[in-house]
Parts: sequence; structure tokens; C-alpha cells
Amino acid sequence: MKREGFVPWPADMARRYTEADCWRGRPLGSLMWDWADAWADRTAVVDGDHRLGYAELAASADALAERLAGQGLAGGDTVLVQLPNCWEFVVVTLACFRLGVAPVMMLPPHREYELASIGAHVDAKALIVPDDWRGYDHQDLARRVADKLPGTPLVLVVGDDVRPGNVDVRALLRPDADTAARRGRLDDAAPDATDVALFLLSGGTTGLPKVISRTHNDYEYNIRRSAAACALTAETVYLTVLPAGHNYPLASPGILGTLSVGGRVVLLPSPRPEAVFEAIERDGVTTTSAVPAVALKWTEAAATCGRDLSSLRHVHIGGSVLSPELAARIGPALGCRIQQVYGMAEGLICYTDPDAPDEVAHGTQGAPVSPYDELLVVDADGTPVRPGAIGELLTRGPYTPRGYYGVPDQNVLSFTPDGWYRTGDQVRITPQGHVVVCGRVKDLINRGGEKIAAGEIETLVQEMPQVAEVAAVPAPDPEVGERVCLFVRLHEGRTLALEDVAAALTARGLAAFKIPERLEVLPDLPHTPVGKPDKKVLRDLLVTTTVR
Repeated sequence: MKREGFVPWPADMARRYTEADCWRGRPLGSLMWDWADAWADRTAVVDGDHRLGYAELAASADALAERLAGQGLAGGDTVLVQLPNCWEFVVVTLACFRLGVAPVMMLPPHREYELASIGAHVDAKALIVPDDWRGYDHQDLARRVADKLPGTPLVLVVGDDVRPGNVDVRALLRPDADTAARRGRLDDAAPDATDVALFLLSGGTTGLPKVISRTHNDYEYNIRRSAAACALTAETVYLTVLPAGHNYPLASPGILGTLSVGGRVVLLPSPRPEAVFEAIERDGVTTTSAVPAVALKWTEAAATCGRDLSSLRHVHIGGSVLSPELAARIGPALGCRIQQVYGMAEGLICYTDPDAPDEVAHGTQGAPVSPYDELLVVDADGTPVRPGAIGELLTRGPYTPRGYYGVPDQNVLSFTPDGWYRTGDQVRITPQGHVVVCGRVKDLINRGGEKIAAGEIETLVQEMPQVAEVAAVPAPDPEVGERVCLFVRLHEGRTLALEDVAAALTARGLAAFKIPERLEVLPDLPHTPVGKPDKKVLRDLLVTTTVR
């Protein structure tokens, strides 16, 4: 079922990807029965004391899918899914795939503005929420949103306190004796693999996130190639600590990549070091994913955690720029290897090899997972730069959509006429084909006409021994337009003055106009839902803080 607002791949490219075995014509919901047939009794999902085997996972997802249909949902519909990291999230996601209903992966911190706006944009027919999460009443939130949206969507609730008028998800997903017959019925009604399987949200930090449509074909390829790039096997125990609705922990390789090879997924609601280290010891975790800020907190806490972390083999690090010096610290502190990850919900994913030499693992963000990924580095005029030079990365390929959902005006800005996606990232590509991320095209500080890449400053300041975390933002200035302001979190017991920063960066040979002119020390930096420093919040703080 083709949705209005979905931008398809051109017919010749679709044919090419199909003939190359990138697209296999398998709807995502059918894959879970392949997994169940192969690994029926193996544990698939662990959430605290709750465990699901592969056969039980598939039977539960089928039960939920058919009963959602009984609630009036049908293939081609869209639902907002706002669940934390819990076993029900996995069942709900697979059930949606099975029914041909596209979940929009919202985040628990989203509130009425985001839910209502995105719900209206995708014509949501239901909201699936927890009853309560971290003291916030999500049922009340969902009801307020549903009352605003056309048709008053269903409110489906995961939890022990489901109020009258809402639908109990746990009651719908209980398997029964009809499992085999239900499997046949859902097989017969499976969606087409070219249909939209799910909607992801863009990682932008200004305005509403853009909606990214991912098809069964392209997302299956994303999962398959990511799992292979990370050498996942049936012995993999993958710990999910980042919000599961993000592409990174969901499918790169994440939850779905682990399930696709018969491994075990362990879900945690928080990346707090003490909880993570306990889970690693208890469940024999071999692999996990983090953003740099999270990984650095683990690094700081590991030496005194008192836990056995010896099962851990790899930590995937992505989401923001990580300096080589810091990358070199993480593996030894945790007793494992790191794999750097560079990617986006819009498609392209790069990894360093699991056993890459240090100069690659610490100094690059890896190579694309597919030989059919196309990368082009251009200057501000759109002209390709010389090999090895820095420029904006453009990309297209078999799992990079050709446009955002339902925003043709935005697509003119974000995509070229011949289908290249403008990532907004400044990169260079090594002679060996590895991507090195140098900053954001738009993450620039304009000081008197000189453009300063915030990522460049952050990378250098992060190397200072006093600094645990840093973000560089533009401070408005009537004389030169913008000056560089640093927000930092320091290691315990350390101090830092602006003069110290200036001396260190000057000693590194940094141009004088790039030297920060304002420093703000905070006990903790605010973060976006995926753990990146929230620069919008930091810019807002500049209005109320004083120069130090």
C-alpha cells in the first residue's frame, strides 16, 4: 500500500537493488518466524526478571497483531509508539510489522506538542504508551493528544493501571492455542516489502523532528548489513541502554540485528553506570552501544565499580564526534574493543571493523556497510572536493530514503534533484575509504565572518585532563556577531579557568580567532534524548548566566 507523502526510489535504482540481493522482498514481520523456527527455545529478550524465548516472542507478536486488527487497525495505518526500553516495546514493534501498521518511534520525553503535531502529520490511528513513566502520567498525555487529533485515535497502554476507555496491551498480546492458525492468517495478509514498515524521527535539535519513512526492504538490509559489520552471532548478548526507538539501538545493529542472528537482547531503562555494570555481570553482556558522553561516564566509573565486566567484547560508540585520545581510553577502561559508528536514521551507516587497528578504531568513524552506498564530499557550492579534503557529505543508497515523509518543500533543501541526501556533516574520507567526521555544516560559530567548527574546538578541549564533557556554542556579541562559548563538565575535584583553555589551545597551534572567549562550568550538561549535549538548551542558558 503506497502512502501519499512517501518518496520512492526511482524504478531503475529499485531494480538494481533487487537484482543485487539488497532488497529481498521479505516483510519484516515474517522474519520473526524464521527466527522462532531456528531458535525456538533460546532466550530472545531479557527485561529484568522477565524473559521471552523466540517462539514466545513470535506468538505474542502475532496475538497482538491480530487483536490490534480487532480494535480496528489495518495495514496502511500509522500508530505513535511512545514506550521506554521494555520487553513490550519489542513485541509491539514486531506486531506492527506483522500487521502492516507503521509505528512512529516517539520518545518517552516527548510531550503534547510533539505527539500532537507528528500524530496529525502521519494521521495516527492510535497511541501506544506506558501507564506511567518516571512519575509522568502518559495515559493522561495520550488522552489529551487523542482528543486533539482527527478521529480520536485509540489509546493503548502498557502497564498495570489501564484506565477505562483505554486498551490493555498486555491483555492483547497473550498467546493462546490458536498460534499456528493465526500465523497462517497473518502470513496470507502480509504487507508488501516495498511498503513503509516504520517511521523514524530525524535527530535535529531545532523545531519538530522530520519524519523518515523506512520500508521493509530497506530496513531489512540495514539490519542485515549492520549485524554482519559488527560480527554478531547467536552468542551475542546485546545490552540496550539508549532509547530503543532510535535507529542506532533499534537496528544498527541493535535489538533487531541481535534477534536476526539468534542472540539475546537485554533491555535497561537507563545508561547509569551502576545499572549497566550490574547487567553486564548478571547477563554476560558481550556488546552494547553508547554515545560518547555515556561511554565516558562508564570509563570514569569502571575502575571502582566492583563488577566483573569480563564478558564484554565490544562497545559501539556513535552519535557525536569522539576524539582519538578519548577513544583510546574507553576500551582499556572497560576491558573491551570499541567500534565507532557513524550513521543516521535517514540511512547511511558506517562502522569500524570489530578488530580494526587502533589508528582506524580510534581515529575514524569507519566505512559504509554496503558496497552500494554512494558517498560524495562537496564544498559550499556543491562542487566535489579533492580526495581527502573536508566538505559536506552527500549520500544515497539502498537503505537511504529519497525524501522525508510528506514535506516536499523540505525535501528540496535536504535532497538534491538526483537523490543525494545532504547530511549536514563535515567529513573527510581517508585513502582506505574510512569516514572521519569533522563537525556539522550548521554547527558553526560565525565570529566576524570567520566560520569556526564547534566540533573542532570540542575535540581539542575534550583532551584537557580537567574536562569530562564539553560543548561549544555561539554566544551572541554586538561587535563580532558571535563568540565561542564553552560549557564544560569537569572531573571531580578539578578546576578550570578560561585562561587555561586559551593557553592549551594556543599551545596546540589553534588560530587565535577560534580561541573560546567565554567559559561556563556546569555540574552536568543537558542532553538530548540520545545523549548528545543539548545545544539549544545551552544557548538558552547564555541569556541567564554570567561570563566567567
